[in-house]
Amino acid sequence: MAFPKFPTGFVFGTADATRPGGEQDVALLQRLGAPGYRFAVSWRELQPGGRGAFDPDARARYDRLVDELLEAGLRPSATLYAGELPETLAADGGWLNRATVDAFGDYAQGVADLIGDRVPEWVPVQDPNVAGYLGYGLGTIAPGRRAGWGVVAAMHHLLLAHGRGVQVLRAAGVESVGCANHHEPIWPLSEDPADVGAAKLIDLAWNAVPLEAMLMGRYPRDIAGLADEVMMPGDMAVIRSPLDFYGVNFFAPQRIGASAEGDDIPFRMVPLVGYPATDTGWGVVPTALREWLIITRSRYRAAMPPIVVTECGAAYDAPMVDGEVDDQARIDYLEAHLEAVSAAIERGVDIRGFYAYTLLDRDGWEAPFTGKDWEDGVGGKYGLVHVDAAGVRTPKRSFGWYADMVAAHAEGAPTG
Repeated sequence: MAFPKFPTGFVFGTADATRPGGEQDVALLQRLGAPGYRFAVSWRELQPGGRGAFDPDARARYDRLVDELLEAGLRPSATLYAGELPETLAADGGWLNRATVDAFGDYAQGVADLIGDRVPEWVPVQDPNVAGYLGYGLGTIAPGRRAGWGVVAAMHHLLLAHGRGVQVLRAAGVESVGCANHHEPIWPLSEDPADVGAAKLIDLAWNAVPLEAMLMGRYPRDIAGLADEVMMPGDMAVIRSPLDFYGVNFFAPQRIGASAEGDDIPFRMVPLVGYPATDTGWGVVPTALREWLIITRSRYRAAMPPIVVTECGAAYDAPMVDGEVDDQARIDYLEAHLEAVSAAIERGVDIRGFYAYTLLDRDGWEAPFTGKDWEDGVGGKYGLVHVDAAGVRTPKRSFGWYADMVAAHAEGAPTG
């Protein structure tokens, strides 16, 4: 069997929205053979009040999880914040309130003290554009706010928390700190100037804001003035704290058109016609990942650290038949996107790893802008492992395919 080709030292892994459920999931990870595993620490679980002492039971669970991963020969990659804000902080304005950044810095220090000596790879804030624009702009995910131009403050504070987290983790002496930003090509609906203008605006806000802030220490020129009221001296230097890797969470391109007359949002999402789609409506366009990697690396050149695809996966609800789940569509999706990554590497893009999203059928999230709260556990089935209502785990065909690919790569067998 031929697999996409990758250089020696390339890291394969899986990513989940939360920690695995226990020893059985660590055993599954070990069986999969992918050496890397990304998980998110729940701020809400570990420090329910948003400040002060950590919950003893939660401390013990995360402490034990890291030990179990290491004992299984797995390389942990921890994310400090993936959308779970303690309720007390949310009630006090959440990311609209600059004080949340200070609370996050203290939380980051506590987590670094707890497991920083054993976890080599870190992401402070996952998907700040998702948390900021969808949580405080469109209100389609938690906390469901439509804060108008207040979204600028939320986004700036999320990026500032990222930078603060980088600094705390570096001071703690961890091995590697990066980011995991959700990126996607933004395509205009048509060549009409209104559609092109709307797509450019969204591309700047969604893609360029986190890229330029983290890599260049600035906001894109066309929208930089919007942050003047919330910016304080030194903020951009903190946000630009050096990264060991730039993480890209990629799922699909988005097509954007101008908003209808009288709409209070200056753009509209348009279905991606002409491409196959996943169960959550995401278009399947692997070449978009290849082109995004090549173009972005060319644009930022020396400012861009090595890239890691920190999440890539698809939601397909394949039925279980005679105890087996034949999810060939997921295999096709992963194979095509891995081929896109391989092609980008051949074009000179420095990419060091790929994390398939997710290990388990849980904590997936719906396509953007559907109004589904990503914290309710009801999302598309992204997992390599089927989980039934009783919690029974059954590896799917995609699990076996991914394991075979990782094994072939590790053994140096022909992969393409």
